[in-house]
Amino acid sequence: MGLTFISSQTASSDSSLDFTSGIDSTYNEYLFTIVNYKPVTDESKLGFQVDTGTNTSYGQTITSTSWKAGHAEDDGWSVLSYNGDEDQAQGTALQRISYSGESGSNEMTSSGTLTLYAPSDGTYVKHFTARVNTQYQSGSDKYAIDNFVAGYVNTTTALTRVRFATTSGNILTGTFALYGVS
Repeated sequence: MGLTFISSQTASSDSSLDFTSGIDSTYNEYLFTIVNYKPVTDESKLGFQVDTGTNTSYGQTITSTSWKAGHAEDDGWSVLSYNGDEDQAQGTALQRISYSGESGSNEMTSSGTLTLYAPSDGTYVKHFTARVNTQYQSGSDKYAIDNFVAGYVNTTTALTRVRFATTSGNILTGTFALYGVS
């Protein structure tokens, strides 16, 4: 597997980061990397939505599932569970991919990946997977929480745009990069 860099964006209190070019039929798989995402508003979750052609509504229908695994630094807590409030059943909302995010501490960030499979295919729905790890703090307790999301965008029209945004407020920091996978 080889990665070809296409573009990147660095957030600075942005309401969203939109990738509006570079997703076409050149590659059958596209990988987004997310490094050190932090929201302006504590605990705002990072999400994405997609669009087709030159559309800019970012309201495509998504079916997805979500689960998380986590562990506390002091070994006092661990979890492996389904996130029923994070999945969508033919929904058009922002698909959440991070567990949470902290803006108050430089140690607390989220990093991970989002992969789109065959976004230009004109026959099938568009599958995706995401894995985002959050270093999270509540009081003096510190946690590592890995969030997993998978699903599909229910359209056979080519996807050409991806928007990253938060569930509340803006994206304070983070570097988002797009790669073609060959």
